[in-house]
Amino acid sequence: MAVNYGSKRTVVGAHYGLRDWLVQRVTAGLMAVFTLLVFVQVIFTKGPVGYDQWAGIFSAQWMKVLTFAVIVAVAWHAWVGMRDIWMDYVQPVWIRLLLQILTIIWLVGCAGWAVQVLWRL
Repeated sequence: MAVNYGSKRTVVGAHYGLRDWLVQRVTAGLMAVFTLLVFVQVIFTKGPVGYDQWAGIFSAQWMKVLTFAVIVAVAWHAWVGMRDIWMDYVQPVWIRLLLQILTIIWLVGCAGWAVQVLWRL
């Protein structure tokens, strides 16, 4: 008896694969470019880097916009990674949902705090 699997294969899961892979790469790339940019600015700052020099690096509007984009990217990057961990390793649905909700609350809180710090500079 021949078994015909054909095109009627049932696939389960959330189907986030390619999108999540791409989000992780793009956000990681943005964070890497931002880190190099800040590093270069710190290297070329004359004298010891104190609060005034550090605030000066982040005082330009383009730097605030870029920093805000990186804050969003870090939160999104962390969310994709944590959500995948919870989906892969936590089997009881109610615990997984609770952990996902707590993760969202934590990430929104951290992003809000980071934006507050950025706008104080």
